[in-house]
Amino acid sequence: MSAAPAKKQGAVRKALRKHWQLYLLLTPVVLYFAIFHYWPMYGVQIAFKDFIATKGIWGSPWVGFKHFERFFDSYFFWRLIKNTLGISLYELAVGFPIPILLALMINEVRMKGFSRFVQTVTYAPHFLSTVVVVGMLMMFLSPSSGLVNMAIRALGGEPVFFMTEPAWFKTIYVFSGVWQQMGWSSIIYLAALSGIDPQLHEAAKVDGASRLQRIWHVNLPGIRPTIVILLILNFGSLMGVGFEKVFLMQNSLNMEGSDVISTYVYRSGILGAQYSFSAAVGLFNSVVNFILLLTVNRIARKVNQVSLW
Repeated sequence: MSAAPAKKQGAVRKALRKHWQLYLLLTPVVLYFAIFHYWPMYGVQIAFKDFIATKGIWGSPWVGFKHFERFFDSYFFWRLIKNTLGISLYELAVGFPIPILLALMINEVRMKGFSRFVQTVTYAPHFLSTVVVVGMLMMFLSPSSGLVNMAIRALGGEPVFFMTEPAWFKTIYVFSGVWQQMGWSSIIYLAALSGIDPQLHEAAKVDGASRLQRIWHVNLPGIRPTIVILLILNFGSLMGVGFEKVFLMQNSLNMEGSDVISTYVYRSGILGAQYSFSAAVGLFNSVVNFILLLTVNRIARKVNQVSLW
């Protein structure tokens, strides 16, 4: 019984000696996740305590699921869930397929100069900061001097207060995000398309397949594993609507449509100093994301034989 573990330890030591350069390169990444992602997780316990700063995390009294029950019974619960899921699903429905379509179109362009131009134009918005993007939105959608409302007035319409209307918030958030990220997101699909065997296209041409038929029957099946993996990752962060952009676009007039879990955690935890309550809300959000990730990964493995693990 003792021979097997010793043999296994010997194999591990041999692998470490043989590939020590690779493990050395991996060390900073492992340390980063251990220090900044795993070690702070011990503080999650304050979600089950009434945190008192003078007593510290360990000294604060346990209260069980008190803060979770308070959140589930609060007036804001369903509004937060509706807005968070609404934005995420809207973004998934619109923002996920567009980079795939863009990559397929760029891949079909035969003029390399034009292809590089399109890629540069579509990649560029990714490098703009969120603050700059939101500032541009406010300028273009201004009811008095914005280009959009100037066009509406020129056509005989009344100016629309886009940034203060709750009904417009999700659309503005999603489509501005698509504009900013579609070029950058298409890179991985272009890389997957470049790995498709050209002989498959040649065989399809011999069989009389048109360009659209080759895209449907050769290109899309070739990048399907990449699409499935990225779809799983997107579902894994379905409840994780980013804080920064929502917060910058948010105001008291559009709060009904813009208030999401991340901004609520900020208000209750940072501004309201309700550390235990905000930790409980954040933990609930993370657990839901984790369950979604496991569920979608299992479905994808059964349906397509492609999964993260």
